[in-house]
Amino acid sequence: MQKKFVPVMITPFNLKAQIDHDMVEPLIDFYLEAGVKGFFANCLSSEMYSISEDERLELTRHVVRYVNGRVPVVATGSFGLTIPDKAAFTQKIHDTGVDAVIMITGHFANIDEADDILLHRFEQLFGLTGNIPLGLYECPAPYKRVITPEILATLLSTNRLIYHKDTSCNVDSVRAKLAVTAGSGLEFYDAHTPNGVMSMEMGAAGMSSISGNFYPEILVWLCNHVLDESRQEDVRWIQSELQRVDPLIHIAYPLSAKYFLQLRGLPVRTISRAHALELTPEQKQTLQQIYRDFKDWCERLQISEVITAPLSSH
Repeated sequence: MQKKFVPVMITPFNLKAQIDHDMVEPLIDFYLEAGVKGFFANCLSSEMYSISEDERLELTRHVVRYVNGRVPVVATGSFGLTIPDKAAFTQKIHDTGVDAVIMITGHFANIDEADDILLHRFEQLFGLTGNIPLGLYECPAPYKRVITPEILATLLSTNRLIYHKDTSCNVDSVRAKLAVTAGSGLEFYDAHTPNGVMSMEMGAAGMSSISGNFYPEILVWLCNHVLDESRQEDVRWIQSELQRVDPLIHIAYPLSAKYFLQLRGLPVRTISRAHALELTPEQKQTLQQIYRDFKDWCERLQISEVITAPLSSH
């Protein structure tokens, strides 16, 4: 089965730090031209905790409308203080036309609360949301709640889950969860680029990592060739390259991604609500070197780099 790369979308802002909806469309075009097979809108990379409820809905609606069914779109819906609040927002996100609404695992139990409390609250949420297709996301904020294979099996048995974005960064954990989800129809995506190859070899549907906001063509190539026996040398090589730069692109993220996309010709401003500081000259130099590395990767793997045409209005 073909593996898929699904980017966690960044949010472009204008000079007033409002969502730059004019920039959302060329960004979507850029991802699609790179060959992505879906979008995760309104996620941590989208700075979802730094935008209002109305902005989350407006942004998701815009993405769904512009993508227009070309690939699936999912978006986070588990916002709100109470379970009824989360259910109400889940319905609103679903009404934007997304293919599934994603639940943040850390939204269903505090860090010191047991798994049975988490399960009870998920049951409540399921009961209040009809048959809306749902997914899970072990988001690093408000804290990273990595669920056990047993919890995943229990939630899967409700027949409500079609998507899981895993951030355990642990091969054994991924293996155990994939064993639970085998044959279920749930699509399992690994968020941790360094483990991407192993996860896909073990049965993951694909990857959904922040790397796709820097060089989506590379991640698409990796998903397309990970099981190709004739390209294993290149697969191992690019995996090691991605692993080498992964800690570097996480620094000052998502500003780092916005700056990198500027290097690539996309007029995305380096304005972020989640990261208030400017990039340092040293951080910029590091990203410039990774950009040069990226060009070398494309040359070795014979990948056509997506060429972007700057917008006249920016």
